[in-house]
Amino acid sequence: MKLTRYGKDVLIAILIISVILFSLAIWTDEVWLRIVLIVVGLFLSIFSLNFFRDPDRTIQANGKDIEKLIISPADGLVVGISEIDEQEFLKCRTTLISIFMSPMDVHVNRAPINGKVEFLRYVKGEFLVADHPESTHRNERMLIGMAGSAGRILFAQVAGYIARRIVCEAKIGDTLKSGERFGMIKFGSRVDVFIPIGATILVKNGDRVSAGATVLAEFMS
Repeated sequence: MKLTRYGKDVLIAILIISVILFSLAIWTDEVWLRIVLIVVGLFLSIFSLNFFRDPDRTIQANGKDIEKLIISPADGLVVGISEIDEQEFLKCRTTLISIFMSPMDVHVNRAPINGKVEFLRYVKGEFLVADHPESTHRNERMLIGMAGSAGRILFAQVAGYIARRIVCEAKIGDTLKSGERFGMIKFGSRVDVFIPIGATILVKNGDRVSAGATVLAEFMS
C-alpha cells in the first residue's frame, strides 16, 4: 500500500505510540490490560495506515479533451450542488460542488485542471462539522484559484470539526497537471469547487467521487 508523504510526521508518532503500547502489553501481567493495550495499538496503526494511503489514479476522461475537464480534487460524497456568487477570484456566478470527506476516505487532494495557480488565500474561521452547509463560508479554509486553457476555477480545502490541519504545497505561479497531488486535509474534511456558470455538471448529489479520477464538470467549448 502506497502512503502519502504528507502524513510522515503523524505516522512516525503513531508508530512510536504503538510500540510503547505493545511493549506495555508484553510487560503487564493483567490479561484484560494486555488485551486493551494491544487493541488500542492495532486500532491506531490500522486507522493511520488507512487514512494516509495514497493510491495512484487515472482520469476517467472517456475520450474527452482533458483540457476541458474539471476533475474531482477530493475523494468523498457530493453533499451539495448549488449556484452562488464567488467574489474572491472568479468574481462571477458559479456552480458550487461540495464534497464531504469522511475519516475513511483518501484525504490527498489533487489539482482539478491543467493550469497555473493564480490565487491563494488562507482564511481563519470556525470548525463546524464539515458537511454543514455553512462550513463553506464560516470554517477555516485554503482558497486556491487556477487558470487553464479552457477556463478558470476556484476550489477550497475546508477544515472540519475534527480536521484541524490543512496542507497545501501549491504556490502562486506553479503549473499543475490534472490529478497532480498538491496537499491534503487531515482527519475528516470538505472540499468546495466553484465552477463558472455554463460548464456542464456531470455529477449529482449523493454521488461518490474519487480525486484524480472522477470528472465533475466540463468547460464550454
